[in-house]
Amino acid sequence: MKKWLIVFAALLPLSSMANMLNNTNEPFKPGYNPSQQRMQTQMQIQQQQEKLKLQQDQQQQKQDLQRKMQEHRDSAQQRIIKTQPGQQKTN
Repeated sequence: MKKWLIVFAALLPLSSMANMLNNTNEPFKPGYNPSQQRMQTQMQIQQQQEKLKLQQDQQQQKQDLQRKMQEHRDSAQQRIIKTQPGQQKTN
């Protein structure tokens, strides 16, 4: 019986801490903290903005790479055409 009482006494503060961490956007519930809600919302917005920026950067890099590859293909194709028999070499 004493062991259960000790375990219960040890776990009691943890349950109240878990309740404090479970803040929702409900002002009439215990543990509601509007400043924490604002901070969480701001962090979520910031994460979304950073994700969007990364996606835009990746898209730009992809377009740059495709453009460079096309330039290399065009350049190689021009070299091949110039080396074909019957083609005039222009300098």
